[in-house]
Amino acid sequence: MKNREIELNKKMMIVSETNEKGIITYANNDFCSIAGFSKEELIGKPHSLVRHQDMPKAAFEDLWKTVKAGKIWNGIVKNRTKNGGFYWVNATAYPSKTRNGEIRYISVRVKPTKEEIEKAEKLYKTMK
Repeated sequence: MKNREIELNKKMMIVSETNEKGIITYANNDFCSIAGFSKEELIGKPHSLVRHQDMPKAAFEDLWKTVKAGKIWNGIVKNRTKNGGFYWVNATAYPSKTRNGEIRYISVRVKPTKEEIEKAEKLYKTMK
């Protein structure tokens, strides 16, 4: 299973929510089934739990800078699964507020195209 790619199907939509420190407060069923973690294993953990080592730190620095500025971030991200595999997503992250007025971040991820993945792989190699 290690280094095996898990491909999202077109109908899947991974949704998660974190607090302003990046700690997961919500994970939908698609997130759990793709990443291989249970909701209990995800909730309360940093979202970096699914960060793949191939992803350059600069990509996440850009994501955090963007959402903390109140803007929407979009990019192609390689995440890791619990068993050491990986999956690519077209991710959109944005800030929101809870009913209590606390800042939270919501991320929605869908299947990227082959072209988007190839472009991202080339770009990330230049950023490492």
